[in-house]
Amino acid sequence: MKKLISRSLLFALTTGTALAPSLSLGADGYFLTGFGPRQRALGGAGVADSRDAMAMSINPAGIVGLERMFQAGLAATMPERGYSTIGQPVVLAPGDVRSGRPIFPVPNAGYVQPIDAESAWGVATYANGGLNTSYDFGHFKPPNKAGPGGVITVTPSLGGVLGGGAAGLDLQQSFISATYARKFGPITVGFSPTLAIQMFNAQGLKILSPYSSNMFNFTDMAYDWSVGGGFRVGLVWRATNELRFGLAGATPMFMSSFQKYRGLIADQGSFDIPANLVAGVAYDVLPNLTLMADWRHIFYSATTAGYSSFPIWYGSFGSFGGSGFDWHDTDSASFGAEWRATQSLILRAGYHYSTIPVRERAATFAALAPAVAAHSVTGGFGYQLTKNSSIDFAAIYDFKNSVSYFEDVPFVGQAFFPPIPLNVLPHYNTNAVITAWGRATQFTIGYNYKWDAGDNSWIPSHF
Repeated sequence: MKKLISRSLLFALTTGTALAPSLSLGADGYFLTGFGPRQRALGGAGVADSRDAMAMSINPAGIVGLERMFQAGLAATMPERGYSTIGQPVVLAPGDVRSGRPIFPVPNAGYVQPIDAESAWGVATYANGGLNTSYDFGHFKPPNKAGPGGVITVTPSLGGVLGGGAAGLDLQQSFISATYARKFGPITVGFSPTLAIQMFNAQGLKILSPYSSNMFNFTDMAYDWSVGGGFRVGLVWRATNELRFGLAGATPMFMSSFQKYRGLIADQGSFDIPANLVAGVAYDVLPNLTLMADWRHIFYSATTAGYSSFPIWYGSFGSFGGSGFDWHDTDSASFGAEWRATQSLILRAGYHYSTIPVRERAATFAALAPAVAAHSVTGGFGYQLTKNSSIDFAAIYDFKNSVSYFEDVPFVGQAFFPPIPLNVLPHYNTNAVITAWGRATQFTIGYNYKWDAGDNSWIPSHF
């Protein structure tokens, strides 16, 4: 038995590591709308209704009662994002500016092993979320001038939307969770210690370097890594045979600092992943039709992402209590329906709504991190290929949404050449309105394998 468990764990971890997440774009700030194709097809719902290995990503208690199974999935995210300006901006390049639009792969994997009729363990790896923008030289920000005739340079320009060349941010996050769950009568509880990994890169922010507490660790430093962890706990209460309630919560993921960007990210590079709470209900209207509804709260304001983006003084970036994304907490609602139409075919549909984390006053910074999605529609299916194997598919469309406000202009102490004092205080440029926007289309496919009862092999002998 011990050999079986160790091989199964190795199988799950090896596959999960091979599928280390690349990037994801979410609807709740940078959190995903569900993990795995089933949750994503249901609009992110499922805290009270667990039927596959990725259930532990939302509620660790959900794996009790599942068969021994393995799941692997891959999502393709195709975001569109950018910003537009009205009036005469001085910080950002003017016009309708769009970020590059590559396709981002977002993998996930999970393994569940029943211990007995009342308990189970499992392991899962999945992308939590991320942000990405990539602006090229196509939109040129001219140098800012001041003085008689506007001939004194206040900020130079090397091209690009901020005058510092190609510009953008890239944040990637992934989790690896081990789970144990046990049933006590109608109540099941679960616990998941979680390892978190982040990657971050920023480029093209050179003209903002005077506003950094450490301009040598501010921009164009390539990728940096951050590791840390926390845990998730969950509960499922089966009130009746048809009605179930679910509750789950995660602590903050306490992360090591991004040392290469300790002059950009507040509190010397600190970027913890925020805590969150999820509650939901599932009801079997018919034996083959289940309706679900979830609510999720994410505590962005308790991390450096919640620090204000205004005012910006010399030394604001990277300092303790310094400039952040200016995000507040988000609340979201997920609604899903699953119809098990035949023994082989399952149809799913859902809707997701989230409040926007970005405050309106932070529209200028949102151009670099446009986490503005609010409304999403989802759908998908599951199909039984063989007695042991099945596939799942999900599609998500995040409707276009935006946030607008006057341009955020930092303090200007003096001109670059010749050096003359200006002492222009931080202010909002009422001559320019910045609108940051985004939308996305996402597809997810997953493969599931269930071992036969009594089959103790760690590699499937048949499919």
